[in-house]
Amino acid sequence: MQIEIKNITTNPINMLRRAGYAYQRQEGEEMSFVRPFSASGYPRFHMYVKVNGADMMVNIHLDRKKETYGDDTRHHGEYENEGALADEVRRLKAILG
Repeated sequence: MQIEIKNITTNPINMLRRAGYAYQRQEGEEMSFVRPFSASGYPRFHMYVKVNGADMMVNIHLDRKKETYGDDTRHHGEYENEGALADEVRRLKAILG
């Protein structure tokens, strides 16, 4: 799910820290952030953030559990605008503007 935040006036890392997210790493032009539900790290909200001028594009999903590997890569994420992810998007919009 994508959220666009227009005309940000502060550092995106600080904005997202105030919203409960921890910075993970930079991947090219995108920054990765997580907000885990428990000490084990999963489930968690996971987002990639890209800043374009004064606008910030957030691509967020819910990781239900750690990815598994076998014959193929499986990512246990939710990307739809429903349930816990929809609630989190509403919360972020209220905090970030």
